[in-house]
Amino acid sequence: MAVLKTLTRIGYFISFAGVAIILIWIGVYKFTPTEAAAIKPLVSNHFLLFWLYDILSDQGVSNLFGIIEIISGILIILGFYFNVIRIIAGICMLITFLFTLSFLFTTPGIWSVIDGVGHIDFFILKDLPMLGLGITYIGLAPFREQRRRIW
Repeated sequence: MAVLKTLTRIGYFISFAGVAIILIWIGVYKFTPTEAAAIKPLVSNHFLLFWLYDILSDQGVSNLFGIIEIISGILIILGFYFNVIRIIAGICMLITFLFTLSFLFTTPGIWSVIDGVGHIDFFILKDLPMLGLGITYIGLAPFREQRRRIW
């Protein structure tokens, strides 16, 4: 039984540390002109986000998302130690991944057929399990003691 508990803790840590690393890394990349150009078709076609380009430049919009992703990643790490922060981090994950998954339905041309098989941009689809991890992160918060280390 102790082995299973240890494996669960290791899996938990790897899963959430992995999401934090990905969010921070992608968040930093949002500060590049390449990523600012890459996200414009996604954001400009989104019914809730398109207006950002009316008040910010292409790079400004990308920087805003970068800041949100970096902060979310840091909150996930801090959530290992503080339950209140864990709940906030989980909510940030839910919002982030719901928005990115919604790009699958708001971006023209994102769906295609290649060699007879339906195809989408898989970089967005990876957010589906991350959405599940966000729900898990919030759900486990009541079972953790304040300031108790996960590792």
